[in-house]
Amino acid sequence: MVKDNLSNFIVALKNTSRAGKVSVLFPQSKLIVAVTEVLQRAGFVKSTTKKSKKRGKFVEVELSEKAGKPIIKGIKRISVRAKRIYRRAADLRSVRNGFGVAIISTNQGLLTDKEARKQKLGGEVLFEIW
Repeated sequence: MVKDNLSNFIVALKNTSRAGKVSVLFPQSKLIVAVTEVLQRAGFVKSTTKKSKKRGKFVEVELSEKAGKPIIKGIKRISVRAKRIYRRAADLRSVRNGFGVAIISTNQGLLTDKEARKQKLGGEVLFEIW
């Protein structure tokens, strides 16, 4: 059985947004915490809270809203276990004409596509969000 926490987290964010809810509780890992920090810098997440329960550690993610609805319209996973997608800084393009962001895993940590282009860093394109 293959366990892909990032894909599960992306699906949880998408389902939460489509259901019109504003928060989701997800099992905590270093990757998930790093992704939520990047999404918070990009403006898609309002806040993150680490919680401990009897079953383990969790992260509660509160989505940003606009007019009472979550601002996340869609999420697309780019790099998967079977096919990793890498891009140089010069090859990074804007997502949805600048209305979305791509999350890039670089040697400096997780960055948005705009931050990676500014620092002239390439890396693995994890997913796009708009």
